Amino acid sequence: MIREHDLVVLRRDKREWGLEAGDVGTVVLVYPKGGYMVEFVDHEGNTLALLDLAEEEVEPLRGPALLRAKTA
Repeated sequence: MIREHDLVVLRRDKREWGLEAGDVGTVVLVYPKGGYMVEFVDHEGNTLALLDLAEEEVEPLRGPALLRAKTA
């Protein structure tokens, strides 16, 4: 179960926002009827995207994860 403030992994590219599958975001809102509002930030905490995503577009971040640097 994904809850607010959980880290999630994007399952599909969102190229219009500069995001790729595997990027990590934080759930800021869980919608009662399903889906999430997820914030993606850079290393300085600047918001890159704040997206409404369906349940199938994200998965919980599990276990040790390698975060990578990329140009936003």
